[in-house]
Amino acid sequence: MRHSDGSKRRLAMAVPAFMLALTLALSACGGGGGSSGSGEGSGSGGKKDDGKILIGLSMDTLQEERWQRDRDLFVAKAKELGAEVEVQSANSDDAKQIAQAESLISQGVDVLVVIPHDAEATAAIVEKAHAAGVKVIAYDRLIKNSDVDLYVSFDNERVGQMQAEAIVKLVPKGKYVYIGGSETDNNAHLFKKGAFDVLQPYIERGDIEIVYDQWTKDWNPAVAMANMENALTANNNQIDAVVAANDGTAGGVIQALAAQGLAGKIPVSGQDAELAACQRIVEGTQTMTVYKPIKLLAEKAAELAVAMAKGEQIQTDRTVHNGKIDVPSILLDPISVDKTNIDQTVIADGFHSREDVYKNVQ
Repeated sequence: MRHSDGSKRRLAMAVPAFMLALTLALSACGGGGGSSGSGEGSGSGGKKDDGKILIGLSMDTLQEERWQRDRDLFVAKAKELGAEVEVQSANSDDAKQIAQAESLISQGVDVLVVIPHDAEATAAIVEKAHAAGVKVIAYDRLIKNSDVDLYVSFDNERVGQMQAEAIVKLVPKGKYVYIGGSETDNNAHLFKKGAFDVLQPYIERGDIEIVYDQWTKDWNPAVAMANMENALTANNNQIDAVVAANDGTAGGVIQALAAQGLAGKIPVSGQDAELAACQRIVEGTQTMTVYKPIKLLAEKAAELAVAMAKGEQIQTDRTVHNGKIDVPSILLDPISVDKTNIDQTVIADGFHSREDVYKNVQ
């Protein structure tokens, strides 16, 4: 995977230009869009006789705020474009996700969009879909070792780079903890690779020491909290910084720090711009998050799904190797957010209201 140019821009000024450029870029790489119903299990339950496009959306989970947003935005865009969506959520159960995908295929979906729980296990979904003549889009997370037709996501190595850059800027020397995501999620590996691309020169110079490095099963904040407790215990609370892979894990980390009176004293990264994380940022207990404009991702994926269902050619300018093939890919740029630019990014975009973000500090 190639990295973004990593140029240092002032986000307060760059966001409008970024959004315009991204909109133009997106317009160049896809077809017309489609969307559908509104919630888990929404949709027709079977292919219609009226020729309407039916899209299957197979989701890992709906437990996190972020994924509920993805679902709602994808479904709304599909409905706007005259398509229907049948949504299934597997609650992070691989066998359940495969069974649900088989059910969607049997209902006659025109295209299957998959947010995989396990990057390897969901290769079986691609095989089953292709056997039925159904194309598959990997949404946000890559499906490994498969002939998946399209991958739509953000530049996830850049996410990890942004996380590490923000923390290193504050703590260029010291003892670091890395709290990763789910080991079965390919994105978690990309986040980690990006972070360690930034950290490695500091490690080699002896300026930074990684004293604890652990994955977080199923991205569970309770597991992240337990990992952070272990890290604190093993190091007698002598920790200088934490790179946490997303806002859920950051929340678990900050709970563990708070129990030791360290919340707000040790920098912690995050990702997804969840409301609780944005509140922690303005309160001072979380250093930053990586904002990924999910509306752009969800709506673009819906448009591409409809275009694919219509048999239109999908144009991409990048590929990502998934262990088997170079997958045609569309990768969007994330945005680093901290206390200095949260108003100009997350709030200005309407992702969260200013009232909600600042409600605990006003």
